[in-house]
Amino acid sequence: MATSLICSETQSRVSSVLHRDVKQYGKKYMFDNNEETCWNSDQGECQWVSLDFPKSVRVSEIKILFQGGFSAKTCILEGCLREGDFTEISQFYPEDNNCLQSFPIQEAPAVDKVKILFENGADFFGRVIVYSLDVLGEKTS
Repeated sequence: MATSLICSETQSRVSSVLHRDVKQYGKKYMFDNNEETCWNSDQGECQWVSLDFPKSVRVSEIKILFQGGFSAKTCILEGCLREGDFTEISQFYPEDNNCLQSFPIQEAPAVDKVKILFENGADFFGRVIVYSLDVLGEKTS
């Protein structure tokens, strides 16, 4: 049974925060279960979120809620072991809307870190707004 892999020990990083205003738009707002808060990236080519899990995991699903008009048309899920280099696991293609979207990940390897790259953004300036992000799967160790 797949469960959320994000816990209090999961470390997250993002490519940017709008105007560096982490108090209003920081990465923590993707994981706070509050539909009023969000991570808002600054403008730029390719925005991303990375997660470093306390134990090895096998990802089976990504759930994400974008702000319509500020989504990515292509997302690339990458993963790696603790000291390894990121390699592509899967690609998925969100719709540009305000709905929670779910993307199954087939036959993912065991990883310690994942990175989601947001490419081909709907916003002209490359900004991405994420209200909710969850990574489902199972712990492997």
